Amino acid sequence: MIHLLEIQRRGAHTAEAGFPFNVPIVQSLDTLHFEQPVTFLVGENGSGKSTLLETLACAVGSITVGAQSADRDKTLAHLQPLAKQFKLVWAKKRNRKGFFMRSEDFFGYVKRLSAMREEMQNDLKRIDREYADRSDFARGMAKMSYARELKAMTDAYGEDGLDANSHGESYFTLFKQRFVPGGVYLLDEPEAPLSPQRQLAFISMLHEMVKLDSQFIIATHSPIIMAYPNANILSFDGDSVEQVAYDDLEHVTLTRSFLNDPAAYLRHLIE
Repeated sequence: MIHLLEIQRRGAHTAEAGFPFNVPIVQSLDTLHFEQPVTFLVGENGSGKSTLLETLACAVGSITVGAQSADRDKTLAHLQPLAKQFKLVWAKKRNRKGFFMRSEDFFGYVKRLSAMREEMQNDLKRIDREYADRSDFARGMAKMSYARELKAMTDAYGEDGLDANSHGESYFTLFKQRFVPGGVYLLDEPEAPLSPQRQLAFISMLHEMVKLDSQFIIATHSPIIMAYPNANILSFDGDSVEQVAYDDLEHVTLTRSFLNDPAAYLRHLIE
């Protein structure tokens, strides 16, 4: 299902205001349509796709992977003036299900979870020491909140937490726990920790969530992930956002050409 139908930008299109208003794609942006449940934002580094995705997260009020609202995230504060110029057109009503995630946020989240788990385990040990001469009931009551929160974390992410697995495995564990039907998911370069095989598995997971009425807007460099059938692909490599076919993408044509004859490229690069 397509929950978010389009973005309409209303406000001055002036580069003098500085970043992000001076980004060429932002300068030319008026209306952006989402015509499929899966939309890919593609383009070179610096083309503005991540800037637009982050601004959209602020405008939507998406929850970040760390359970903080994007419009309150200090790392996104510089995008708030642009987000206020976005009018969002929804199919029914504003949808707050789902989340926004950048790869760097995920790695920070894993570290925070590990620190929280260690802190709660230490609190449980401290209570055992401090309540050594008290009744089992008193000790249990003192430990209850810590034990409950630690159990919830363990149930969600395993006994050793997300940091016990590879980045790719941790990604999938997080997605399985946090994906809910009918959500709007804004993902910035989810392929970062994923092997080619894991990227194929990600496509399968994506498809299952689309069948459960979820919508995805994804900034990516991965020709594998971009191959998701019937996706809407928006290129940020020109002066304005343009819809392009998969086979016409430079990411795809260059990768295909390289794999067909890597020696032809490497000869020029390592001479």
